[in-house]
Amino acid sequence: MDQASGITRILLIDDEQAVLDVTQSMLEWMGYEVTAISSSVEALDLFRRDPKRFDLIITDMVMPYLSGDNLARNIREIRLDMPVILYSGFHESMSDERARALGIKAFVTKPSRMKDLAEAVSWVLDGESAPEGRKINHHKP
Repeated sequence: MDQASGITRILLIDDEQAVLDVTQSMLEWMGYEVTAISSSVEALDLFRRDPKRFDLIITDMVMPYLSGDNLARNIREIRLDMPVILYSGFHESMSDERARALGIKAFVTKPSRMKDLAEAVSWVLDGESAPEGRKINHHKP
């Protein structure tokens, strides 16, 4: 959190511009400061330049050049305490064990309700992971 303003800063990465725009709008409506980038490679470069700039990373899994899991691994090599939320339609290949090792604190499936994304962000910013084995899925009650 930006100590001067009290605003939580989120780096959002998704290669689909429409998803990026909608998700950015949802997060900003919730009161977060969002930097939205459509390239995982550019996002990693931005993060490398100023690793303390962000409080949370939300990333898609399937992206060209650098997948979300590899992005999470690279980010945690730079800043071990950086929480990551995987926001993707493709999570079946990600085990809970592998996710924890990569610093992924929660999965949110796309598309999702604003409530689901808000719940995951709240858990992670409170220093928690989603309950073990729980993937937040808009199809579940």
